[in-house]
Amino acid sequence: MPYHVDLSHPPGDAFDRLIELGALDVDVTSDGIAAVLPDAVDATVVRRAFGADVRISPAHERDAGSVWVVKPRPVRIGRLLIDPAEAPAQPGGLRMIDGPAFGTGLHATTALCLEMLDAELAVSTPAGVLDVATGSGILALAALAAGVPRAVAIDIDGVAVRAARDNARLNGFTSRLRLLQGEPEAVAGAWPLVLANVLAAPLMAMAPDLSRRVASSGRLIVSGVRSSLSGDVERSYRRTGLRLVSRTTRDGWTALALHAPW
Repeated sequence: MPYHVDLSHPPGDAFDRLIELGALDVDVTSDGIAAVLPDAVDATVVRRAFGADVRISPAHERDAGSVWVVKPRPVRIGRLLIDPAEAPAQPGGLRMIDGPAFGTGLHATTALCLEMLDAELAVSTPAGVLDVATGSGILALAALAAGVPRAVAIDIDGVAVRAARDNARLNGFTSRLRLLQGEPEAVAGAWPLVLANVLAAPLMAMAPDLSRRVASSGRLIVSGVRSSLSGDVERSYRRTGLRLVSRTTRDGWTALALHAPW
């Protein structure tokens, strides 16, 4: 697994040398420079490069081990600014607790979903949003921050539901967010906008149930799809009557926006 490196008295070229070694992230700290190195780089190489002023410790993973950064940092996606929990509240922004649930804004699948959400909300504001497999709650909370009156968020993982509740409380959205533990059939009714950032296999398995949660003329945004599987996911939802509106790809991941008929 990647590991954390602290340099207390870094040489002037330390930043560049860490990048050359293959650092996944580098940041300036109050004590010097910190970095996250992949496990393919032997720690002895780092010690030889920088001498006695090196401290090595386990790195902290984000987004189920898919993202490795020195520490949480602000992320801007479209009109949304996502800050660490300890940052001051920003108008229209979100503060997110650095916890175990997926959804920091750093992973391409979350960023793609948030960008598509931003584009949808720039056209019109739906009365409500359903967020399936909510993780940290970031998609539902982003919708609320943008002015959507209410949201329902569901996840099969109790840890994720608790994390989303904590993030809702931090941002003052508790009264506008309903949280449930379960599958899409755990909620009744249909929604003008449905969001789901999950992997391709569960997205395809959920296609009939998820499509029924999309109201007439509503939209469905799905992400978490490996680009090589995006055609399979699209066909699963076309069979339920939805049609593709747009497709966006980044870093080998694809997000799809689909439209329900009248």
